[in-house]
Amino acid sequence: METLRKFKQKVKQLKEQAGKIHLALQHARTPWPAKALALLTLAYLLSPIDLIPDFIPVLGLLDDLLIVPALIALCIRLIPADVMQEVGQAAGQNLKLQKKWYFALPVVFLYALLSWYAWGWVQE
Repeated sequence: METLRKFKQKVKQLKEQAGKIHLALQHARTPWPAKALALLTLAYLLSPIDLIPDFIPVLGLLDDLLIVPALIALCIRLIPADVMQEVGQAAGQNLKLQKKWYFALPVVFLYALLSWYAWGWVQE
């Protein structure tokens, strides 16, 4: 149980750091090598294609547990500390906005509309 709690905490930290990297990618004072690595990191993080496919037992998840944190750590080392501090404050403000439930309403409405359309198509 303790291990699961620690794992959830680490995943939460990685999500926060990925958000900071996204903001640093858009920051003017971020050097171009850091921007290139940040873009690569975020693309790999969001991509459904992994270096090692997930269906391979153990090794498939190992890349997510090793490669993603290593890329994030390398990005943070390449981004200047003052930029990371600025984007950290901005990320904290954005996180408060993200916790508003009504931002999900357009997506819920879209799914409801698509479901209604699919139901009508199946009934024909």
